[in-house]
Amino acid sequence: MPELRATTLVDAPLRTVAAALLDARLLAASTRGLGVRIASGDPVLYAGARLAGAVGPVAGTLLVTRADTTGVSAELVDGPLPRFVLATDLLHTGGGTLVVDSVEWTSPGGPFGRLADVIVGRGLALKVLQARAEAVSARSRRLVGARVVVGAAVVRDGLLLAQQRAYPADHAGRWELPGGRVEPGEDDRAAVVRECAEELGVTVAVTDPLGPDVPLREDLLLRVYRAELTAGEPRALDHQAVRWVAPAELGGLDWLPADRVLLPALHAELEREPEG
Repeated sequence: MPELRATTLVDAPLRTVAAALLDARLLAASTRGLGVRIASGDPVLYAGARLAGAVGPVAGTLLVTRADTTGVSAELVDGPLPRFVLATDLLHTGGGTLVVDSVEWTSPGGPFGRLADVIVGRGLALKVLQARAEAVSARSRRLVGARVVVGAAVVRDGLLLAQQRAYPADHAGRWELPGGRVEPGEDDRAAVVRECAEELGVTVAVTDPLGPDVPLREDLLLRVYRAELTAGEPRALDHQAVRWVAPAELGGLDWLPADRVLLPALHAELEREPEG
Protein backbone atom coordinates (compact mmCIF):
# COMPACT_ATOMS: atom_id res chain seq x y z
CA MET A 1 0.00 0.00 0.00
CA PRO A 2 1.80 3.18 -1.17
CA GLU A 3 1.96 6.05 1.34
CA LEU A 4 3.35 9.58 1.33
CA ARG A 5 3.89 11.81 4.35
CA ALA A 6 4.80 15.47 4.83
CA THR A 7 5.33 17.49 8.04
CA THR A 8 5.06 21.22 8.66
CA LEU A 9 5.61 23.24 11.85
CA VAL A 10 3.05 26.04 12.13
CA ASP A 11 3.63 28.96 14.48
CA ALA A 12 0.09 28.95 15.91
CA PRO A 13 -1.79 27.22 18.76
CA LEU A 14 -3.15 23.73 18.08
CA ARG A 15 -6.80 24.84 18.38
CA THR A 16 -6.19 27.55 15.79
CA VAL A 17 -4.56 25.14 13.34
CA ALA A 18 -7.41 22.66 13.89
CA ALA A 19 -9.87 25.43 13.00
CA ALA A 20 -7.98 26.18 9.79
CA LEU A 21 -8.22 22.51 8.81
CA LEU A 22 -12.01 22.58 9.20
CA ASP A 23 -12.40 25.25 6.51
CA ALA A 24 -13.78 23.32 3.52
CA ARG A 25 -12.92 26.19 1.21
CA LEU A 26 -9.25 25.87 2.14
CA LEU A 27 -9.20 22.22 1.03
CA ALA A 28 -10.72 23.14 -2.32
CA ALA A 29 -8.46 26.15 -2.85
CA SER A 30 -5.25 24.29 -1.93
CA THR A 31 -5.75 21.77 -4.75
CA ARG A 32 -6.86 24.27 -7.37
CA GLY A 33 -4.44 24.39 -10.27
CA LEU A 34 -3.18 20.84 -9.66
CA GLY A 35 -5.86 19.13 -11.73
CA VAL A 36 -7.71 18.12 -8.54
CA ARG A 37 -11.22 19.42 -7.86
CA ILE A 38 -12.80 19.06 -4.41
CA ALA A 39 -16.16 20.59 -3.51
CA SER A 40 -18.20 20.58 -0.29
CA GLY A 41 -21.82 21.54 0.18
CA ASP A 42 -21.00 23.19 3.53
CA PRO A 43 -18.38 25.81 4.40
CA VAL A 44 -16.88 23.59 7.13
CA LEU A 45 -15.83 19.97 7.38
CA TYR A 46 -17.49 17.63 9.88
CA ALA A 47 -17.54 13.89 10.47
CA GLY A 48 -19.95 12.39 7.96
CA ALA A 49 -19.63 15.16 5.36
CA ARG A 50 -19.22 14.03 1.76
CA LEU A 51 -16.90 15.84 -0.63
CA ALA A 52 -17.23 15.57 -4.39
CA GLY A 53 -13.78 15.19 -5.94
CA ALA A 54 -12.13 14.58 -9.27
CA VAL A 55 -8.64 14.07 -10.66
CA GLY A 56 -8.90 15.13 -14.27
CA PRO A 57 -11.86 13.23 -15.74
CA VAL A 58 -11.92 10.62 -12.94
CA ALA A 59 -14.49 11.46 -10.23
CA GLY A 60 -15.11 10.08 -6.75
CA THR A 61 -16.52 10.87 -3.31
CA LEU A 62 -14.54 11.49 -0.12
CA LEU A 63 -16.20 10.79 3.24
CA VAL A 64 -14.91 12.83 6.19
CA THR A 65 -14.32 10.37 9.05
CA ARG A 66 -12.70 12.72 11.59
CA ALA A 67 -12.80 16.49 12.12
CA ASP A 68 -11.70 17.64 15.58
CA THR A 69 -8.74 19.01 17.54
CA THR A 70 -6.62 15.97 16.61
CA GLY A 71 -6.94 16.68 12.88
CA VAL A 72 -8.99 15.69 9.85
CA SER A 73 -9.31 12.43 7.91
CA ALA A 74 -11.23 11.51 4.77
CA GLU A 75 -11.46 8.32 2.76
CA LEU A 76 -12.61 7.50 -0.74
CA VAL A 77 -16.00 5.76 -0.74
CA ASP A 78 -16.83 6.06 -4.42
CA GLY A 79 -14.03 6.13 -6.98
CA PRO A 80 -11.53 4.20 -9.09
CA LEU A 81 -9.18 3.14 -6.25
CA PRO A 82 -10.02 0.34 -3.78
CA ARG A 83 -8.67 2.52 -0.95
CA PHE A 84 -7.61 6.14 -0.67
CA VAL A 85 -7.16 7.94 2.68
CA LEU A 86 -6.12 11.55 3.21
CA ALA A 87 -5.26 12.44 6.82
CA THR A 88 -3.88 15.40 8.75
CA ASP A 89 -2.75 14.87 12.34
CA LEU A 90 -1.86 17.65 14.79
CA LEU A 91 0.68 17.58 17.63
CA HIS A 92 1.41 20.38 20.10
CA THR A 93 5.11 21.18 20.49
CA GLY A 94 7.10 23.85 22.28
CA GLY A 95 7.72 25.60 18.97
CA GLY A 96 4.17 25.55 17.62
CA THR A 97 1.86 22.94 16.11
CA LEU A 98 3.29 20.06 14.11
CA VAL A 99 1.05 19.26 11.13
CA VAL A 100 1.52 15.76 9.71
CA ASP A 101 -0.18 15.24 6.33
CA SER A 102 -0.36 11.77 4.85
CA VAL A 103 -2.02 10.02 1.95
CA GLU A 104 -2.21 6.28 1.36
CA TRP A 105 -3.94 4.24 -1.26
CA THR A 106 -4.37 0.79 -2.73
CA SER A 107 -4.25 0.56 -6.50
CA PRO A 108 -6.13 -1.95 -8.63
CA GLY A 109 -4.09 -4.60 -10.35
CA GLY A 110 -2.81 -4.54 -13.91
CA PRO A 111 -1.43 -1.67 -16.00
CA PHE A 112 -3.94 0.85 -14.63
CA GLY A 113 -2.77 0.13 -11.10
CA ARG A 114 0.87 0.68 -11.95
CA LEU A 115 -0.03 3.90 -13.74
CA ALA A 116 -2.05 5.10 -10.73
CA ASP A 117 0.94 4.53 -8.44
CA VAL A 118 3.16 6.62 -10.68
CA ILE A 119 0.69 9.46 -11.29
CA VAL A 120 -0.98 9.63 -7.86
CA GLY A 121 1.94 8.56 -5.71
CA ARG A 122 5.07 10.21 -6.95
CA GLY A 123 3.55 13.24 -8.62
CA LEU A 124 0.13 14.52 -7.80
CA ALA A 125 -0.21 13.32 -4.19
CA LEU A 126 3.03 15.03 -3.13
CA LYS A 127 1.94 18.28 -4.77
CA VAL A 128 -1.43 18.10 -3.00
CA LEU A 129 0.24 17.57 0.39
CA GLN A 130 2.63 20.47 -0.15
CA ALA A 131 -0.12 22.81 -1.31
CA ARG A 132 -2.35 21.81 1.60
CA ALA A 133 0.43 22.39 4.14
CA GLU A 134 1.11 25.87 2.79
CA ALA A 135 -2.60 26.74 2.82
CA VAL A 136 -3.12 25.48 6.39
CA SER A 137 -0.09 27.43 7.62
CA ALA A 138 -1.26 30.68 6.00
CA ARG A 139 -4.87 30.26 7.19
CA SER A 140 -3.73 29.51 10.74
CA ARG A 141 -1.69 32.69 10.92
CA ARG A 142 -4.70 34.72 9.82
CA LEU A 143 -6.92 33.05 12.43
CA VAL A 144 -4.61 33.79 15.38
CA GLY A 145 -6.17 37.23 15.82
CA ALA A 146 -9.68 36.31 14.70
CA ARG A 147 -12.77 37.60 16.50
CA VAL A 148 -14.72 35.02 18.50
CA VAL A 149 -18.33 33.89 18.68
CA VAL A 150 -18.93 31.84 21.82
CA GLY A 151 -21.34 28.97 22.28
CA ALA A 152 -22.60 27.22 25.42
CA ALA A 153 -22.81 23.45 25.79
CA VAL A 154 -25.34 23.27 28.64
CA VAL A 155 -26.04 19.72 29.81
CA ARG A 156 -28.60 18.68 32.41
CA ASP A 157 -29.63 15.14 33.31
CA GLY A 158 -27.90 13.76 30.22
CA LEU A 159 -29.66 16.20 27.85
CA LEU A 160 -28.18 19.05 25.78
CA LEU A 161 -29.82 22.47 25.53
CA ALA A 162 -30.34 23.62 21.92
CA GLN A 163 -32.17 26.55 20.38
CA GLN A 164 -33.90 26.99 17.02
CA ARG A 165 -33.13 30.05 14.93
CA ALA A 166 -35.93 32.43 13.96
CA TYR A 167 -33.81 34.58 11.59
CA PRO A 168 -32.21 35.31 9.17
CA ALA A 169 -34.28 33.56 6.54
CA ASP A 170 -31.56 31.10 5.46
CA HIS A 171 -31.03 30.03 9.10
CA ALA A 172 -34.64 30.04 10.30
CA GLY A 173 -35.76 26.68 11.66
CA ARG A 174 -32.21 25.32 12.05
CA TRP A 175 -30.67 24.44 15.41
CA GLU A 176 -27.62 25.78 17.22
CA LEU A 177 -26.08 26.08 20.66
CA PRO A 178 -26.85 29.23 22.67
CA GLY A 179 -24.28 32.02 22.33
CA GLY A 180 -23.15 35.06 20.38
CA ARG A 181 -20.30 37.43 19.63
CA VAL A 182 -17.71 38.43 22.20
CA GLU A 183 -17.81 42.20 22.67
CA PRO A 184 -14.56 44.24 22.42
CA GLY A 185 -12.63 43.87 25.67
CA GLU A 186 -14.94 41.11 26.92
CA ASP A 187 -13.67 37.76 28.19
CA ASP A 188 -14.96 34.64 26.38
CA ARG A 189 -16.52 33.16 29.50
CA ALA A 190 -18.16 36.45 30.47
CA ALA A 191 -19.67 36.56 26.97
CA VAL A 192 -21.17 33.07 27.45
CA VAL A 193 -22.79 34.18 30.72
CA ARG A 194 -24.15 37.37 29.14
CA GLU A 195 -25.49 35.64 26.01
CA CYS A 196 -27.26 32.93 28.02
CA ALA A 197 -28.91 35.62 30.15
CA GLU A 198 -30.00 37.62 27.08
CA GLU A 199 -31.16 34.70 24.92
CA LEU A 200 -32.51 32.28 27.53
CA GLY A 201 -33.11 34.25 30.74
CA VAL A 202 -30.83 31.94 32.74
CA THR A 203 -27.61 32.10 34.73
CA VAL A 204 -24.77 29.69 33.91
CA ALA A 205 -21.35 28.83 35.31
CA VAL A 206 -18.77 28.43 32.53
CA THR A 207 -15.80 26.03 32.59
CA ASP A 208 -13.60 24.65 29.79
CA PRO A 209 -13.73 24.80 25.98
CA LEU A 210 -15.43 21.84 24.27
CA GLY A 211 -14.49 20.49 20.85
CA PRO A 212 -12.57 22.37 18.18
CA ASP A 213 -12.77 26.02 17.26
CA VAL A 214 -14.82 26.32 14.06
CA PRO A 215 -14.13 28.90 11.31
CA LEU A 216 -17.20 30.97 10.46
CA ARG A 217 -15.57 33.54 8.23
CA GLU A 218 -12.08 34.67 7.31
CA ASP A 219 -11.70 36.54 10.62
CA LEU A 220 -14.35 34.90 12.83
CA LEU A 221 -14.29 31.72 14.95
CA LEU A 222 -16.90 29.79 16.94
CA ARG A 223 -15.59 28.61 20.33
CA VAL A 224 -17.85 26.49 22.54
CA TYR A 225 -17.56 26.21 26.33
CA ARG A 226 -19.05 23.79 28.83
CA ALA A 227 -21.64 25.57 30.97
CA GLU A 228 -23.77 24.54 33.91
CA LEU A 229 -27.27 25.94 34.50
CA THR A 230 -27.30 27.56 37.96
CA ALA A 231 -30.52 29.62 37.97
CA GLY A 232 -33.66 29.96 35.85
CA GLU A 233 -35.41 27.80 33.28
CA PRO A 234 -34.45 28.35 29.61
CA ARG A 235 -36.97 30.31 27.52
CA ALA A 236 -36.87 31.25 23.82
CA LEU A 237 -36.46 35.01 24.29
CA ASP A 238 -34.70 35.60 20.96
CA HIS A 239 -35.29 32.34 19.10
CA GLN A 240 -38.10 30.25 17.66
CA ALA A 241 -37.80 27.49 20.25
CA VAL A 242 -35.55 25.84 22.84
CA ARG A 243 -35.41 22.18 23.77
CA TRP A 244 -33.44 19.60 25.70
CA VAL A 245 -31.96 17.04 23.31
CA ALA A 246 -31.17 13.40 24.08
CA PRO A 247 -27.99 11.79 22.67
CA ALA A 248 -29.99 9.67 20.22
CA GLU A 249 -31.66 12.81 18.84
CA LEU A 250 -28.53 14.86 18.15
CA GLY A 251 -27.87 13.56 14.64
CA GLY A 252 -31.48 14.02 13.56
CA LEU A 253 -31.71 17.78 14.16
CA ASP A 254 -31.08 20.22 11.32
CA TRP A 255 -28.02 21.88 12.85
CA LEU A 256 -26.23 24.85 11.39
CA PRO A 257 -22.99 23.59 9.75
CA ALA A 258 -20.67 25.09 12.39
CA ASP A 259 -22.60 23.43 15.23
CA ARG A 260 -22.72 20.10 13.37
CA VAL A 261 -18.90 20.00 13.54
CA LEU A 262 -19.25 19.73 17.32
CA LEU A 263 -21.61 16.73 17.40
CA PRO A 264 -18.91 14.11 18.18
CA ALA A 265 -17.68 16.22 21.12
CA LEU A 266 -21.26 16.81 22.29
CA HIS A 267 -22.05 13.09 22.08
CA ALA A 268 -19.00 12.36 24.23
CA GLU A 269 -20.04 15.05 26.71
CA LEU A 270 -23.52 13.58 27.08
CA GLU A 271 -22.15 10.08 27.51
CA ARG A 272 -19.94 11.16 30.42
CA GLU A 273 -22.74 13.15 32.06
CA PRO A 274 -24.56 11.04 34.68
CA GLU A 275 -28.31 10.96 34.13
CA GLY A 276 -30.81 11.79 36.81
